[in-house]
Amino acid sequence: MKKMNLEDIQELIKFVAKSGATEVDLEIDNIKISIKSPAKKRRGEVDVPTIIHQAPAQIVTQAPVSVPADTPPIETAPEKKVGNEEDNSNYVAIKSSMIGTFYRSSSPENPSFVNVGDTIKEGDTICIIEAMKLFNEIESEVSGTIIKVLVDDATPIEFDQPLFLVDPS
Repeated sequence: MKKMNLEDIQELIKFVAKSGATEVDLEIDNIKISIKSPAKKRRGEVDVPTIIHQAPAQIVTQAPVSVPADTPPIETAPEKKVGNEEDNSNYVAIKSSMIGTFYRSSSPENPSFVNVGDTIKEGDTICIIEAMKLFNEIESEVSGTIIKVLVDDATPIEFDQPLFLVDPS
């Protein structure tokens, strides 16, 4: 096996950062690598700064506002579905079995393994996921028709991320 050099380690760090993983531990021969990054904020989360007012000889901080228990909750409008959203409950999602980079074909010159409308059967190669310079062919676990490709070619993906929607009928 090839020894890792500084360039390989830097590439690994960039890959982990792009993938969204918060922690990766790796051991190759006698080398142990641990990469940790802060968790990404979820949509809508923001840092709320503490406001500090400085007065002569004292510091006053803004305290959280308490709401009486008998105050009725604020009502929000129910989420509206966008007109072009479909009901996908009768489809099966093929999910990623690893973190890596998603590829629809074995090389840029070759056609995609599968396209929308293609009929696949269990065991067919449907994509490739590159993880640490290893190209892993991903086989379908279901038979059916490809309804939707959920990931763009050559993009980072996470473990258990949906890749394709399949109509199993």
